[in-house]
Amino acid sequence: MMKIIDAVYGFDCRLLQRVNRHFDKKLLNLFFRILTQFGGADITIAAVFLLIVISSGEPRLTAISSALALSASHIPVHVMKQLFPRKRPYLMIESTKFPANPLQDHSFPSGHTTAIFSVITPYILAYPQLGLVLIPLGMCVGISRIYLGLHYPSDILAGGVLGTLSGLLCFCLLCL
Repeated sequence: MMKIIDAVYGFDCRLLQRVNRHFDKKLLNLFFRILTQFGGADITIAAVFLLIVISSGEPRLTAISSALALSASHIPVHVMKQLFPRKRPYLMIESTKFPANPLQDHSFPSGHTTAIFSVITPYILAYPQLGLVLIPLGMCVGISRIYLGLHYPSDILAGGVLGTLSGLLCFCLLCL
């Protein structure tokens, strides 16, 4: 079992380094520093509340399920960060490049990735055509977290799964 864990961690580190090595490219840096904010609390909370306020009928129910999913998704993220206190990559891998004043909490799972997927999943389920824009947005937020040296790829994968499951559950509870 330990060999499997070591192999997965090694793969995680190599993939992180392949993405993070481009940190010094100015346009990519600007792109990912802006994009990562779409998974942050300020934008996700503001977006779901704005969508609740400006919509009615079925779209409003979708917005409410999105807000509920965002709220509910924070519970498993918090619990998992306590159960699996994984240090962030920039603390473990010396060559990792990262922004000034990086996050200090545990890295597993990615809260930004969980948040964005919890918000977009109800919209993808209600309006599948939006998936063409929302899925790449969610994936780019996840990649931004790796690019910025703040998360391992497995943190992103776990966050994407948690956010998607939260969005799916809340959508099914409210909209079906």
